[in-house]
Amino acid sequence: MATSGTDELAQALWYTGPGQVEIRQETLPPRQTGELRVRALYGAISRGTEGLVLAGRVPASEYERMRAPFMGGDFPFPVKYGYATVGRVEQGTESLLGRTIFTLHPHQDLFNIRASAAVVLPKDMPPQRAVLAANMETALNGVWDAAPSPADRIAIVGAGVVGSLVAYLCGRLPGAQVTLVDINPARAELAKAFGVSFATPESAKGDCDLVVHASGNPTGLGTALALAGEEATVVELSWYGNSAVTAQLGGAFHSRRLRLVSSQVGRIAPSHRPRWTHGRRLAAALALLADARLDLLLARPVAFRELPDQLPNILAARSGVLCQPISYL
Repeated sequence: MATSGTDELAQALWYTGPGQVEIRQETLPPRQTGELRVRALYGAISRGTEGLVLAGRVPASEYERMRAPFMGGDFPFPVKYGYATVGRVEQGTESLLGRTIFTLHPHQDLFNIRASAAVVLPKDMPPQRAVLAANMETALNGVWDAAPSPADRIAIVGAGVVGSLVAYLCGRLPGAQVTLVDINPARAELAKAFGVSFATPESAKGDCDLVVHASGNPTGLGTALALAGEEATVVELSWYGNSAVTAQLGGAFHSRRLRLVSSQVGRIAPSHRPRWTHGRRLAAALALLADARLDLLLARPVAFRELPDQLPNILAARSGVLCQPISYL
């Protein structure tokens, strides 16, 4: 049953073809019972996944599994994609009116969502930092899959936003020796701020108890395998779309009895699945963002209306951007 008969216009970002993106106007349907009307404040671009979407590199086999919550259209194109929006509730449940929430909604300035899909920001959480929630959820799930222990020697290969968040979480383990590994020496300052070590692939120490790969590059996976110690686990957090990936599974891979484990945020890690829901995990990810050091991951916001012109540069490998916030203000 509809509870709001007023139709409003909204602006949404659509991927319309390989390398093509545009902002489209759409009419919001009346708000249904149990729904909220939310006005976006900030969002964030998922550089890895949205780069693959923009390039048309989502494999046909993954069209359904890669659907984001509230996504519009169908793969390959056109699709309204994205999953990181912070907004203010303008209509809906009395207890949520005026509250600032995070939700896994595509890039759009005004929208309706189920009240159950909104997570209220913790007290004193800056709305701009809260856009990292989806990335933190991926990192948290990856850490659950990796199962690090205190005093472990841990390497995280790839200092993008997810890899950096994994390093941040692992760095909290008592006695853990955590190293963030990246080809960009400038990432050393980020590692220092997070209280972990930094190394380039050439200088990184091997014999690790655990290695997490998050560079999105097959060369990085080779580095991760090389850093793993005897019978160690390598967790693969990268996703390559429809690209073929060559990994060095010859040589000492079998004699060292290495374990190569995939991790993906679409399902809760098996270790926590019996007790955790997606909502509980997302709320936990938001709570874990209560650290001002994480603002180092945020680039200067880009205005929503400028995305069609700016997005190709933001998603380019050479951009150096970690998390790209979007401002709707």
